[in-house]
Amino acid sequence: MVTTPDNKRTKPKKKTKERDDLMANMFENSSLYSLKEIHHAGMAPTRMMANVAKHIFSNPMNPMSYTGVGRQMAAAGELVERITQSYPKPEFGLKFTQINGNPVDVWEEVAIDKPFCRLLHFKRATKVKGEKLLLVAPMSGHYATLLRGTVEALLPHHDVYITDWQNARDIPLYKGEFNLDTYIDYVLEFIRHIGPNTHTMAVCQPSVPLLAAVAIMNEKKDPCTPKTMTLMGGPVDTRKAPTKVNQFSQEHSMEWFENNVITRVPLNYPGFARRVYPGFLQLAGFMSMNFERHADAHKKLFNDITIGDGEAAQSHRDFYDEYLAVADLPAEYYLQTIEEVFHKHSLPDGQFYHYEQRVQPALITKTAILCIEGELDDISGVGQTKAALDIATKLPDSKKKYHLAPAVGHYGIFNGRKWREQIRPVITAWIEKHS
Repeated sequence: MVTTPDNKRTKPKKKTKERDDLMANMFENSSLYSLKEIHHAGMAPTRMMANVAKHIFSNPMNPMSYTGVGRQMAAAGELVERITQSYPKPEFGLKFTQINGNPVDVWEEVAIDKPFCRLLHFKRATKVKGEKLLLVAPMSGHYATLLRGTVEALLPHHDVYITDWQNARDIPLYKGEFNLDTYIDYVLEFIRHIGPNTHTMAVCQPSVPLLAAVAIMNEKKDPCTPKTMTLMGGPVDTRKAPTKVNQFSQEHSMEWFENNVITRVPLNYPGFARRVYPGFLQLAGFMSMNFERHADAHKKLFNDITIGDGEAAQSHRDFYDEYLAVADLPAEYYLQTIEEVFHKHSLPDGQFYHYEQRVQPALITKTAILCIEGELDDISGVGQTKAALDIATKLPDSKKKYHLAPAVGHYGIFNGRKWREQIRPVITAWIEKHS
């Protein structure tokens, strides 16, 4: 409040304008998210009927459950239910591991709790010391639990921490914004919290912010500078072997992204009015790239339930319960990433800034870098991650390593049999060599 010459109290014009602008834009571009919510609510009766049919026709007390028609009805009910429901954030569910052939209890501990991310520590009930490893999970629409298999394979060998990014729709506006600079701030804080002699690893999208954070720490000669950095299938330089994802980003302007994929969180969530890139749009984009494969997977689920192959059906459920659980991204982070990584190629061109400080990968001299790519990766093409080795020009060759995993796609880099048997041992050996 201010006092005028005639002693009348008036509200500050600037604050009034800011509030009016906020109110005017509160529902800007909110129709997309609202339409999705209306559709989900409208499908509730169908979803309930499908659930009832699934249980009735799979109940062993019902004679129909032993017939082909009954099993088909149960399969159809489950399929409709799964297609129309929303999937909650999954749990890691890692309760134990094996170290030197002995079972060891594992539990999660929240090391740092910040508005947009929790730093989780997988504590192991053992005196066997493993090298400290910070696993930077993608903030790209899926939860960190997508790396459950990654963590599970690392636990017998390392003391694992992971970035557990939160759903932006659940973060109130008063918690502030989150952009690419904030992401780097978080990574820096997490590394310093874990302390000296830490090793780091990024899967896909966080390769850029992790590389930036490590470059900053090397330049400042920070005592907590990581010993190693492993980058896996990351978009360091998307001009190399561009994929459909890269081409799509290049073909559309920043204005297009701003106007077509950014929306506001509806009233029924804690993050009401926050501008986000909705997780359901990210999921739709990924699924459309491989629509036939996902359609065939759901047809297979129908057939597996019909013929009574419970193991195969459960494998499908486990994968899609994870894959279909999505989180919204803060709009400012998403747009800045599109601009800096996919449009400007700022990091490989030496024009990437963390606030006012230019990030210089050429000054990395202490942190050994391992780059891993999949031969069949259709998200980050071959050569995009390897570019990190090229721009770290002052790092000696003895601290650089490149591994191309043959016949491995994007998700196979960090999940599945080839990850466990062929890729994880390469990472562990690299960490041990530079400990």
